[in-house]
Amino acid sequence: MTRYKASVPLTFEWNHFSYTVTGPVATVTLSRPEKLNALTFESYADLRDLLSELPHHPGVKVLVIQGEGKGFCGGGDVNEIIGELIRMKARELTKFTKMTGDVIRAMRECPIPIVAKIQGIAAGAGAVIALAADFRVVGRSGRFAFLFTKVGLSGGDMGAAYLLPRVVGLGRATSLLMLGDTIDAETADRFGLVSQLVDDDSLDAAVTALAARLAQGPSLALSQTKSLLTRELDMPLSSSLELDAMTQALLMTTDDHGEFHAAFNAKRPPQWRGQ
Repeated sequence: MTRYKASVPLTFEWNHFSYTVTGPVATVTLSRPEKLNALTFESYADLRDLLSELPHHPGVKVLVIQGEGKGFCGGGDVNEIIGELIRMKARELTKFTKMTGDVIRAMRECPIPIVAKIQGIAAGAGAVIALAADFRVVGRSGRFAFLFTKVGLSGGDMGAAYLLPRVVGLGRATSLLMLGDTIDAETADRFGLVSQLVDDDSLDAAVTALAARLAQGPSLALSQTKSLLTRELDMPLSSSLELDAMTQALLMTTDDHGEFHAAFNAKRPPQWRGQ
């Protein structure tokens, strides 16, 4: 237990998805394959809570989010969520929409790199969760659909109108969010939504290799890079340069930076310690 986590214990068993840890890699598996891993109120809440406490889980350096079966995530469950939402009043609706946004905020603010493994459909909330990940490794069966307008809601749900233009550009984001069309993996790759496109039978190996590379890397440098990418999205250049300068000066005092210099002169790979 870390001293930065006090009275509330860490959670290692979750009721609304599968959570496993193998070495430094944690994996969340959305496990409702009969419903294309559709999300429920409870799975949203569990994701939010896990992401908030994950930095305190000892030894975890990478998180993989995946779906069981033929799809990644088909979005919110039509009956278990939408069927309930249409009967709710404004106070409860606001609690729900803030909770879903908290999942995305927690993904972006979590210092641990997040890899989304995409096979089959990533639709609605599933598409935004994939979007909020740091890396999207996509099989050729992968498809994306930001289909919120097709259920009569804003295409800007869960931060999609903030994140998507920054990934694929305003024009393509406008088309994807307003029309709600499904795009295949090759189109998503061409748009810049895909980090790595592979054949489906190579998807597991590609995700494992990327997770291992991240886990073996300089974790402080990676977490600070993720933080800067998120924080500087809305900063003017002068503020970004100031934050960059302060971050680099801090990292120059770390053991990892000194290890690079020692490894370079010894002509050996660096042994990163994350400190």
